[in-house]
Amino acid sequence: MARIKGAMMTRKRRNKVLKLAKGYWGAKSKHFKMANQAVMKSLTYAYIGRKQKKRDCRKQKKRDYRKLWITRISAGCKMNGMNYSTFMHGLKLAGIDMNRKMLSETAIHNPEAFTQLCATAKAAL
Repeated sequence: MARIKGAMMTRKRRNKVLKLAKGYWGAKSKHFKMANQAVMKSLTYAYIGRKQKKRDCRKQKKRDYRKLWITRISAGCKMNGMNYSTFMHGLKLAGIDMNRKMLSETAIHNPEAFTQLCATAKAAL
């Protein structure tokens, strides 16, 4: 019985991994061994990310709330003519130490106070 050589399937498998690693930096996109490690790690991250994205709204994590707070603060800053990063930098220079949760609550429930905070941040810059 003739021996079946595995060169074609091996080449296909390697090319599949290298195709997934396209765009990675350096040898991770060229050498199979390094590309295979990088692809396995990135596929693991992608799987975890999909699970985090799909989870129920009742089980929100700290990272989701932080994203929400930053979005709210950013919207409040836009209404006062500045962006989020300059606002936060101005607060730091002014010595105001409020966390993002409190800043977002202030932006929603007390816009006048948030406007004063924006003015203080602008003055500190």
